[in-house]
Amino acid sequence: MGIEIERRFLVENEDWKSQVLLSEDLSQAYLNSTLAEWVTRVRIIDKKKAFLTLKSSLNGFKNYEFEYLIPIKDATELIKLSKYKITKTRYQLKINQKNWVVDLFYGLNYSLKIAEIELNDESEEIQVPPWCGQEITGIKSLSNASLAKTPISKLSVQDRI
Repeated sequence: MGIEIERRFLVENEDWKSQVLLSEDLSQAYLNSTLAEWVTRVRIIDKKKAFLTLKSSLNGFKNYEFEYLIPIKDATELIKLSKYKITKTRYQLKINQKNWVVDLFYGLNYSLKIAEIELNDESEEIQVPPWCGQEITGIKSLSNASLAKTPISKLSVQDRI
C-alpha cells in the first residue's frame, strides 16, 4: 500500500539555494472539485514524464498515495480539461543526509515557497533547516490541491498566516 509521510514548512529566505542538487518544472492539475476524500492529480515533469496520482489523507502528515506513469499526451489533455491547476519549480536538496524539496510556485500562487521532507515514520526526528519558517503540515488550505482550487492570492491575509 502506498503511504506518504511528509512534513511541510514555509520557506523564509533564499539560503537554501546553495544546497540545490537539481530542479524540475512541474505542471499539475486536479481532476476533482471536492477535496474531502480522494484527490486525483495529473502531473507533468519537465515536459518529459507524466503521472496520475491518487491521494487521501490519513492524518495531518500521513497520506495514502498511489502514483502511475501515464502517456504525456494523455496528461497534457487532462491538464487542459481541468480548471484546477498549479505550476511550480521543484528543487531537490540533501540536508543532514535527508532529501528535502523546495517548491517555488507561479501564477496566482506566485511568491509562495514551501519546503517538504518525506519521512519513513511519523516519529522520525529531523533537523529543520534555519531557512524554514512556520510548519504547515496538515493545513489543508496550503495543500497543492487546495492551492490549485483557491490560490494563495485569493486567500484572506488571516488564512495565509
